[in-house]
Amino acid sequence: MEHKAKIIAVAGKGGVGKTSISGTVVKLLTEKYPDKRILAIDADPAVGLSTALGIDVKMTIDDIRKEFVNEVENGKVRAAIETLGDARFKMFDALVETDKFAFIAVGRPESAGCYCKINAYLKEVISVLSSDFDYVVIDGEAGIEQINRRVMEKVTHLILVTDASKKGCGVIKTVKEVADCLVMYEKTGAIVNRIPDKSIIPLIDTGDIPVLSYIMSDKNLASFDIEGKNILELPNISPIVCGVRTALENLSIL
Repeated sequence: MEHKAKIIAVAGKGGVGKTSISGTVVKLLTEKYPDKRILAIDADPAVGLSTALGIDVKMTIDDIRKEFVNEVENGKVRAAIETLGDARFKMFDALVETDKFAFIAVGRPESAGCYCKINAYLKEVISVLSSDFDYVVIDGEAGIEQINRRVMEKVTHLILVTDASKKGCGVIKTVKEVADCLVMYEKTGAIVNRIPDKSIIPLIDTGDIPVLSYIMSDKNLASFDIEGKNILELPNISPIVCGVRTALENLSIL
């Protein structure tokens, strides 16, 4: 039987708590499945997931990409071909292993020029790398296009995160429309995060996206954020931990 990783992508508008939710997904998976191999991919250029999980990033996938691009631009084609051939091995240099999970950061996208071949190759390498894991959690940028373009076009579970704003809900509806065209996924749903008051829950409109859980504003998380504490240490009674657990149960992941 072919091994198939569960690939969980988290997307939504900036500032709605995607990174905290991605970190909490990693926390819950490591606690529930200590014997499984779990990979966290930070696909947001802000590289916030590393901070949330207490990881020190030395190298990103884009560092590997830039090395290749520089060699091509400097006319060192042979060296560039060798670098590309070594990309798989270099990817393991960028991989940070902890006792509970592995971590890799995509990094900042290359701004100048289009290097479709290297992008396609590195995406393939990420897919190959992911096949070594049972669970892959991707903390994405605001849209889904970047996950498709720079990480992988196939995810099994797409978690769309919004806050209690009309704009946030609008963004996840747009992301789902794009995902329906670009990304192969099996299950999707929304997490409504940072709700200031339960009375506004009936006013929240996520369209045809089923809501996996509602999460009230979390004081624990705010203090953890300010103190730079690791999200893995959040108490299990915290609203965000309870809410993400409910969402993962509704997706049949936990």
